[in-house]
Amino acid sequence: MEDPRADRALLEAMADWCDRYTPLVALDPPDGLLLDISGCAHLFGGEAVLLDDMLARLKAQGFAARGAIAGTLAGAAALARHGRGSDNKPAIVPSGAERAALAALPLEALLLDAETLDGLAQVGLRSLADLAGRPRAPLAARFGLGVIARLDAAFGDAAETLSPRRTPPALVAERRFAEAVVYKDTVLQVLLSLSGTIAETLDSRGEGARLLEAALFRVDGSVSRIRIGAGRPLRDPEFVVRLFCERLKALEGESEDMGFGGFGFDLIRLSVLESGRDDPRQTDMSGGEEADESVGRLIDRLGARLGPDTIRRALPGASHMPESEARSVPATLAREAALVWPDPVFPGVDDPLSRPIRFFSPPEPIETLAEVPEGPPIRFRWRRVSYDVRLAEGPERLAPPWWRGDFTPARDYFRVEDREGRRFWMFREGLYGPPDAAPERPPGPEAAPDGAGPASPLSPRPLPRWYMQGLFP
Repeated sequence: MEDPRADRALLEAMADWCDRYTPLVALDPPDGLLLDISGCAHLFGGEAVLLDDMLARLKAQGFAARGAIAGTLAGAAALARHGRGSDNKPAIVPSGAERAALAALPLEALLLDAETLDGLAQVGLRSLADLAGRPRAPLAARFGLGVIARLDAAFGDAAETLSPRRTPPALVAERRFAEAVVYKDTVLQVLLSLSGTIAETLDSRGEGARLLEAALFRVDGSVSRIRIGAGRPLRDPEFVVRLFCERLKALEGESEDMGFGGFGFDLIRLSVLESGRDDPRQTDMSGGEEADESVGRLIDRLGARLGPDTIRRALPGASHMPESEARSVPATLAREAALVWPDPVFPGVDDPLSRPIRFFSPPEPIETLAEVPEGPPIRFRWRRVSYDVRLAEGPERLAPPWWRGDFTPARDYFRVEDREGRRFWMFREGLYGPPDAAPERPPGPEAAPDGAGPASPLSPRPLPRWYMQGLFP
């Protein structure tokens, strides 16, 4: 019984394994992979050696795989599926020689649909050479432009780009082993060595790593990936390994599945997925720099142990609305420039008592009684309890950013204190005023619902509502 999801998962697992040859790997469904080995083949002794090694390893894992190398993506895929080289070996076609190498292949190599293939066969076109020798205008008119596009892509007459599954890393260091590595301590020692190699390059660039990934390629074909993030750019090899050690402790229950004590790993790769500027900092005599560094490293270690989304920080938002003044993000993703809170714009906002310690989101509705509509409440009811107001301060009017298309009513905030000394932060949403003009209507005596007469040109403004936003200490 066919299982497309399982087939897709297996193809993706094979693509992960092929990262050992190049970081540029793309899926070619339903049963193919595309690899861009430009600049990588010499690391394996040449294109032929790379292809033979890949096919031999896949065969040892139980796969019946075929491969080919060509200067075009469509040409390589066509040769892998329908062509063989001399002596029944995988075809390797130099760049620019695709037209001659692909001419004898059947039209099925272009991955056309069955209806198009039947139509081409009825007019006697069965190979790429037959198709290439025909005038293009009648072919496009009868079978569509897709046939011409696939043919041009295979011959290299049209540009075709590869979209890799993973973003290529900024820096990569790897170590290959003739015999599999099975001990965790050995893996950590290898990561320490690779971190030192990467640290030298980062130091020459004046950068540090923000996101690193250790890829452990197991002998049986599976790949384990471990990612760590850092709140500040780092390039200390010992601290990098310490973070990976914390992450491995968190995955201790899966260690046997990862390969420790089992099949082992024949390739370990350390990649810098994201980096940032790490300019030297001016130290002072107060010790503040050391304290900040200690806090940053603590956040990194906790994030590595508990997960990057567990430790979070508040970032300032470009809005005066309380719900949008700050947002919670993973601490390892917070940038130093974004952690600078803006100076207060309105008088009184810099007062630490102007905002409550306890904040309600969403705000809770309350019932109020005021002497005048625009004034503060003299009595309110919240959570079935009535409160008499002794003192009130406000209003502080806050409005959403209209330039973002947010037309939520403005709010008038009040700080009030009841007779027991309890202090509240509440707001009135909406404004009192004349009714809003109704939208334009076509001329003529338009009747109101239920025949109540002509509709009024003005619609009543909804009455403001009161909400509780927070509590002061």
